Amino acid sequence: MGRLTGGDPSLLRRINSAVVLHALRGADSPTLTDLTRVTGLSRPTVEGAVEGLMETGIVVEAPPEDVETRRQGRPARRFRFRAEAGHLLGVEIGPHRIAALLSGLDGRVIGAGSRTVSETASADERLERVRAMVADVLRRAGVPRSSLRAVGVGAPGIVEADGTVRLGTALPDWTGLALGERLRRSFRCPVLVENDANAAAVAEHWKGAAVDSDDVVFVLAGLSPGAGSLIGGRLHRGFGGAAGEIGALHLLGREVTPETLLSTTDEPVLPLDEQAVATVFRRARQGDSAAQEAVERFIQRLVHDVAALVLALDPELVVIGGWAAGIDGVLEPLRGELARYCLRPPQVALSLLGEAAVATGALRLALDHVEEQLFAVEGTVTARR
Repeated sequence: MGRLTGGDPSLLRRINSAVVLHALRGADSPTLTDLTRVTGLSRPTVEGAVEGLMETGIVVEAPPEDVETRRQGRPARRFRFRAEAGHLLGVEIGPHRIAALLSGLDGRVIGAGSRTVSETASADERLERVRAMVADVLRRAGVPRSSLRAVGVGAPGIVEADGTVRLGTALPDWTGLALGERLRRSFRCPVLVENDANAAAVAEHWKGAAVDSDDVVFVLAGLSPGAGSLIGGRLHRGFGGAAGEIGALHLLGREVTPETLLSTTDEPVLPLDEQAVATVFRRARQGDSAAQEAVERFIQRLVHDVAALVLALDPELVVIGGWAAGIDGVLEPLRGELARYCLRPPQVALSLLGEAAVATGALRLALDHVEEQLFAVEGTVTARR
């Protein structure tokens, strides 16, 4: 590609188109005068950009407002961003549950669905379950599959940039699974696969407990706790996508495993699944001393793992999701332990999104991908000459 300069008319048109589109999406049926004021561009430039965007179908003329129809003379033309011009999916794939959120190009959810799945289900069975659930969500929303512009997926494991699961011990047949490639064949649109804790961190920053914080650690507390981190508002994945795998800290000379931590006897809890953990938590709330000790050990292990991340990243906020979000009184012990171990204790909050966090974050990743295409200078449709 030849060198682009500030005087390149094609580049200027693409820049102007992106600026006008961004203003349109953030406004409620603006007029050309409104867009001229907001963008700082000349009226002929704005008008040319709008006409070009209308040709693509991403912008349409909006009806005049009621007060304008009662006035004499022709009302000013109004325009709107067509959120319905495409659709996005956010999908969670978990050990016992799969879920999906459907939105338009503005990120507003218009459909949702979830289904249970056996923890012993094979990768093929789990993916077939995802396809069936998505088909049902699309059918109920009246959205054709061809309208999907991008799909975000949150799943356990260390995920490569191409969506391959390099290591995943939480699900059968998960390590080495070409998850992104398999799903791209089903959806025929870009599929972005992310670690579930990373996706949840993105969600909390978008719509949850971390909307006002850019340096955040989200802890997904489960059998093997994981964490997602935002640094300066951007997701930190690490060189190989393994950042935040705090569940492996016991391998560094710490031999206490979750099976031992949550045991109420001298024997480890086997199999250790969500039902077994829920039983321990319930017994602790009922006053069982052995269960209370087990829960306390679990919290201690959790706060030590979180403290390691806090010392490394110095976040403003730690958000707790997963099982720990349901433990009564988890915040105060966590705050106390972080104050004990950390040089500058962060704020601590429970997830506001709960079980919807992973799917919500996956939806945000899909939205980010489409926004890069819509608003990037190189990818923006050129206005009509």
